[in-house]
Amino acid sequence: MSRLLVVEDDPDIALALRMLFSRAGYEVAHAADGRSGLKEAYAEHPDLVVLDVGLPEMDGWQVLERLRDVSDVPVLVLTAHGQEAEKVRGLRGGADDYLTKPFANNELLARVEALLRRSNSGQNTWASQIYDDGLVHLDPTKRRVYVKGDEKRLTPTEFRLLNALVRHAGAVLSPNQLLTQAWDDPTGIGQERVKFAVLRLRRKLGWSDPDDSPIESVRGFGYRYRRPGGEG
Repeated sequence: MSRLLVVEDDPDIALALRMLFSRAGYEVAHAADGRSGLKEAYAEHPDLVVLDVGLPEMDGWQVLERLRDVSDVPVLVLTAHGQEAEKVRGLRGGADDYLTKPFANNELLARVEALLRRSNSGQNTWASQIYDDGLVHLDPTKRRVYVKGDEKRLTPTEFRLLNALVRHAGAVLSPNQLLTQAWDDPTGIGQERVKFAVLRLRRKLGWSDPDDSPIESVRGFGYRYRRPGGEG
C-alpha cells in the first residue's frame, strides 16, 4: 500500500482528499501547514506528497525546496492559481506534476497513479536528515551548515550545491548534474556558473586553497567531495 502525505490547510479540502485517497486504497497522512508537513515527510518518508501552495507558516514553494534537499519523492502541487507562471515555477522548483483547483477527482487519482508508476512503485530515496563526517555537519531540516563546529551562512543555491556534493561523497558530479540538483531553474545557465559557485562555496567554507579543499575539481569531468581521511 502506497503512503501519501497531503499538505493542505483548508479542512474541507483536506478531508475530501483523505477520503478520496483512502477509498482508492492508499494510506493517507495529513498536515495542515508547511512546517508540520515537512516534519511528517522527514519522519514517515511517504511515497508521494500532494502539496498545496497557499500554506500558513511556510508556503508550498518553501516546502518543495526543502523536500528536494533530501528526497526525490514525487510531489504533486495543488494551487488555486491558474496562471502559466505559477505552473512553470512549480515544475522548475522540483514538482513532478501540477493541478489547479478546482479539479476532478478522477483526474487527480490518475495523476497520482501515474507518478507512483514513474517512481518505480514508490521506491524513492531519502537522505539522512543530518550529514556529519567530522568536518562538515549539514542539517537540511534546519538549513544549517557547520565546518569544524563553526556555522557558515550559505545562500539556498550554495546549500543545495554542498548538499549534493557531500551526499555523493567520493563520486564525481558533472556540472550538468550539479545544475540540476542545485539551481531552481537550470535552463539557460551555463557550466561556468557552476565553476564560480564552487569557488564562492569554497571561500565561504574556508577552503580557498584548492590543494587543501575537500571539494576537488576533476579536470574534464566535474567536482567531487572528499571525506576527511581521503575516504570515498
